[in-house]
Parts: sequence; structure tokens; C-alpha cells
Amino acid sequence: MSRESSYIEEIKNLYPRIKNKINKRLEEFKKVRKGSDEAIFAELVFCILTPQSKAKSCWKAVEILRKKNLLLNGERNEIAEELNMVRFRNKKAFYIISARSQFLNNGKLSIKSKIEKFRNPIDAREWLVKNVKGIGYKEASHFLRNIGLGSNMAILDRHILKNLKLFKIIDSIPQNLSRKKYLEIEEKMRRLSGKMGISMDCFDLLLWYKETGEIFK
Repeated sequence: MSRESSYIEEIKNLYPRIKNKINKRLEEFKKVRKGSDEAIFAELVFCILTPQSKAKSCWKAVEILRKKNLLLNGERNEIAEELNMVRFRNKKAFYIISARSQFLNNGKLSIKSKIEKFRNPIDAREWLVKNVKGIGYKEASHFLRNIGLGSNMAILDRHILKNLKLFKIIDSIPQNLSRKKYLEIEEKMRRLSGKMGISMDCFDLLLWYKETGEIFK
């Protein structure tokens, strides 16, 4: 058996053991979309914070912003002050302010209705990448998955790319991901997950668990 085949077998054997936990987490993501605009916006902010920062630290920062009523009302400097566990906090505070204004309608946050207007999640992702500062394909895919709309998308962070290299799906981990390259790798991952009989959102959480030993966000 080749090395890549053994890695794939490892994943196949791991999946049944944690499948119920993964499905429970995905159901929780779907509930977010049915919740408040603030809860959905919090997920977007989380994804804005994640580049080059630890996921748990980013979510802790979001919880602090919500608790202090800064997520929807804070000024840039107030938000940046609470992002001390996140890299590039001043730039990301600007992105949060910019994103918030993007979804304000007559002074009221309306991100849910905006996302629901798109025909499908792929269209929503394209719009997010083009219109929300600080959001690329990875972050947009992550956000949509975290509100229950990313079942057919790849979140190409370092954990996923590392494993795709182990599977020989990619030859090397790219330093930068253009739109074309992102979609090419995503399609390769989609074909692999199809062969394994595991949906993309399950596959992502499965690989995350393999790397970290837990199912988070």
C-alpha cells in the first residue's frame, strides 16, 4: 500500500468513530443561520479574524466583543483593543467596521436577508469575496460552512492543504492561492471526498479533528 493510500485508509477508519459528533456540529451550524443577524455576523467576524491566528483565540475575541456590545456598536480603536490575542488587530478591526457597514440597512444589521437572496452558496461566496474586505475564498467558505451553507465547499487552510499534500492531491502547499488555484484544489478535494463517500463539510471537520484532536469551528 502506498503512503497516500494509507493516509486515506486512516481517514476512512477515523470517520465512523466521530461521524455522530461531526453531524451534531453541522446541525449546530445550521441553527446559526436560523438565529439572529448578530449571531450570523459574529461568524463572519470570526472568519475575518482567522488568517494567521488560532481559531480558539479568534472565537474568544468575538465573544468578548459581543459581551461588551462592541460587535455592533464599537469604534475601530475599541474593537482593536479587544483583539490583542489576534494578529494584525488594527487591520482586522478596520475590516470588522467595514463589514458591519456593508450589512447595515437603515441602521439595522441585515446580513441574513442578504445571504438568503443568492441562488446558491457559490454565488454568495463570490459576492462575499468581491465585496467584503478581509474575506477571501477560504474565509468566505469558512463563514458559509459555519452557518450551514458550505456542504460543497473547501476551506483551504494550512491543516487541509497539509493533508491534501499527504494524499498526493497536491504536489506542494502553495504560498498564495489565486481564485483559479483555489477552485482547482477545491475540485480535487471534492472528487476525493466523493470517492470516500464523505461530504465536504464533514471532510473538513474530519481532517481538523485528525490534526487537533477536536471538532471546533
